Amino acid sequence: MEELPRIEAVAAEGPSTLRIRWRGKRSFESVNLIGWIVTGGDILAPLRDPKVFARADVSAHGTAIAWDNDDLAIDALHLKRLADEQKPFDNKAVRNWQATVKLSNNEAADLLDVSVSTWNTYKADATVPHCVAMVMRASLRDPLLMQAHLRPRATGRPRKNAAN
Repeated sequence: MEELPRIEAVAAEGPSTLRIRWRGKRSFESVNLIGWIVTGGDILAPLRDPKVFARADVSAHGTAIAWDNDDLAIDALHLKRLADEQKPFDNKAVRNWQATVKLSNNEAADLLDVSVSTWNTYKADATVPHCVAMVMRASLRDPLLMQAHLRPRATGRPRKNAAN
């Protein structure tokens, strides 16, 4: 079972970004909450005001960040997941993903709907587009997503068409 993250400190870093220090960590991590705020409807609308957003505070013994005397809050688990999703997906993460899901270069490229040369560029040292990183991360959390769309390649050369 996953250990619940705890927050030690928080500070607003801009109109929608928080700097968070997690318990047991020395450095701060930035998390942009604009996507969470704009999809939260009227409930989260006050957080669009930079003055309100800047009043973020650690709440509930480090299990949440709250605003306006705890009227608005986000729990540490969801905050941590947002932070993890926003981390860059570099070539090391690409290679780790491929090793974990056990796909060939061709199968990985097919699954992600990119060319094999693009896939190899991701593995070598390139910026992976957010949409591709999202699919790779999601397939690790829920293998059924990958299983629904994976079409393994047959080994060997394709057979000649009998009609030719």
